[in-house]
Amino acid sequence: MDPQIHYLPLTPGPFSVLVLLFAVLIVLIQLRILRYAYMKLGVGPGAALLLLFGSLVGSYFNIPISVLPGQTVHTGEIVDFFGMRYVVPLVTSYPGTVLAVNVGGAVIPTLMSIYLVLRYQLFLRAAIAVIVIALVIHSSATPVRGVGIAVPVFVPVVVTAILAFILSREYAAPLAYIGGSMGTLIGADLMNLGKINGLGAPVASIGGAGTFDGIFLTGILAVLLAGIASPARPRPSW
Repeated sequence: MDPQIHYLPLTPGPFSVLVLLFAVLIVLIQLRILRYAYMKLGVGPGAALLLLFGSLVGSYFNIPISVLPGQTVHTGEIVDFFGMRYVVPLVTSYPGTVLAVNVGGAVIPTLMSIYLVLRYQLFLRAAIAVIVIALVIHSSATPVRGVGIAVPVFVPVVVTAILAFILSREYAAPLAYIGGSMGTLIGADLMNLGKINGLGAPVASIGGAGTFDGIFLTGILAVLLAGIASPARPRPSW
């Protein structure tokens, strides 16, 4: 397994916080305290836990898709940004920046978002949520040398939940997940691909270091916030 491609997006300390949050959610779901929130998302508690667990474990895996010609590459460092500590992997052979897709921060949220859009026929409202949140995230995204593009973690959570609730009270939870995850991916990573090559990051992971914490927390916490506000479990449209 190549350590240049497979690595945790955060240092053990911040990543442990996400794991602790996941453990707390397990307890709350088992106590049925948060069961209603995930039912509003359109999945059962077991599927919700599998989704969260898959996102955490999948964050370790990056799928390389291209190699950008190299400039000066930072390697084997720890970078601090807005209180989060990001890992810059040790590179020994790649001549430039490896462009990759993170499984837990990009592949899983994208598949889940497509499922929710199709299940509830949220094409227009989902598009509005993704566009607005992408613009908000893009305005706050910051190029960080050695890491790539990073975003502050907590402001997008509130923006996502409020916007989803405005767009639809009944479908606020799925809209929060779709807008929070896909808006962060597009606004932070895809809209800044042109800046990556000059940052000296050995691996530029879409949905990985710099944005995984935002995608994980925005998607999950926004769902909980929106789920509390929405009145009932949304009705599938298929």
